[in-house]
Amino acid sequence: MKTCFILGASGGIGQAIAKKLAGSGYGLILHYQTNHEAIDQLCKNLPDGSVLQTVQGDLRQEASVLNMLDQIAFSVDALVVASGTSLVKLFQDVTVNEMNDVLAIHVKSPWLISQKLLPDMIKKRSGHIILISSIWGEVGASCEVVYSSVKGAQDSFVKSLAKEVGRSGVHVNGIRPGFIRTSMNNQLSDEELIDIEEDIPLGRLGEPGDIANTVHFLVGSGASYIQGEIINVNGAWNG
Repeated sequence: MKTCFILGASGGIGQAIAKKLAGSGYGLILHYQTNHEAIDQLCKNLPDGSVLQTVQGDLRQEASVLNMLDQIAFSVDALVVASGTSLVKLFQDVTVNEMNDVLAIHVKSPWLISQKLLPDMIKKRSGHIILISSIWGEVGASCEVVYSSVKGAQDSFVKSLAKEVGRSGVHVNGIRPGFIRTSMNNQLSDEELIDIEEDIPLGRLGEPGDIANTVHFLVGSGASYIQGEIINVNGAWNG
């Protein structure tokens, strides 16, 4: 049984990824930051024996991340970084604490976790690291300057690390979701959702399952020559 460590498994995209990979025979290590209830419910909805471990970690705090990593009791074949938080406000109103939190969650914690897991992957000459980035990392978004910036950093991390570890058998790729129907977008009104849907060339909003399907493809043998890529999953919408 291969093992996948999913960061942010309590979120809509993380849950969809967990269900997809569990259905393909993966053993799962599920991370959550605060939403223990969502993880409990997710575990009830997954096949028996597929959840190897659940771990809590505050990705804003280095000590919490390192403590979480010390608790991992299994060799990890795939790391999927689906954790994240949005920050919608004018750039000049963003506080230093907000900057630090967003930077830690989206950039520093993936660095620390990938760095910890890489030696075993390199030793096995096999592994996957997949970051769930955002369309805004490529094109940017007004009133989401900090969020767009860290998503751009994730994209650069994917491209750089992929070149560094490719000959070691470790695959590093990313996914840029467009508009996905998750709780992160709950602040939008029905009218705003309709407007966005009309702007999407494919004619519908994205679903968490669209991202989960792409993760499933990337960890499979059919993606063995894909390295250092960030796949846009956006229905041809660019914001």
